[in-house]
Amino acid sequence: MEESTDYPVNISKPLIGLMKGVVFREKDEALWRDLEEGQMAVRDYVQVLGLELMLDDSEGYAWLRTREPAEGEEPLPRLVGKRKLSYPVSLIIALLRKKLAENDASGEETRLILSVEEIADMVKVFFPEGSNEARMLDRINAHLNKIGELGFIRRLKGQKDKIEVVRILKAFVDAQWLHEFDRRLEEYRGSGMDREETKGGGNHEG
Repeated sequence: MEESTDYPVNISKPLIGLMKGVVFREKDEALWRDLEEGQMAVRDYVQVLGLELMLDDSEGYAWLRTREPAEGEEPLPRLVGKRKLSYPVSLIIALLRKKLAENDASGEETRLILSVEEIADMVKVFFPEGSNEARMLDRINAHLNKIGELGFIRRLKGQKDKIEVVRILKAFVDAQWLHEFDRRLEEYRGSGMDREETKGGGNHEG
């Protein structure tokens, strides 16, 4: 079979990496160089699949998201599905995004590292008074594990009670979303953490 030479060979690995999830420069610099050098070809390739390459060179991460169809263009089936987030997961993501914005504004540290206890302090105001603290920590840890699966946080090696907020969170929770943060918090307060946790949260593409 005759092979196509329309695309450079070195975009194969970046494309596979992007199809599997977020590509981080700090995790694989060689892969990142291939992606940067071949990004125009990558953009052309994923466009036919209804996807769009999002690449932030200053932060060092890239991912694929569903491309909005052009006027008159028939929408394609979604290759990247949306996940429904529970109330607690959405709330913790919102609080971490706000904390990241405050950390950036302070100009002190690029990395935002928090202890599970610090996150619990931010969240517990949304739990009913008198909640069992040990049970609450267990639940918060479970929600943090889910957020980790989404790629927004990672636990530090050898320090599982320490959480680093991954900066790609900025891209998924944008400035407009953050602007509505106070209104969203009121919704969370009104809903309560003990209500059904699988309705009314946010959405995450990926």
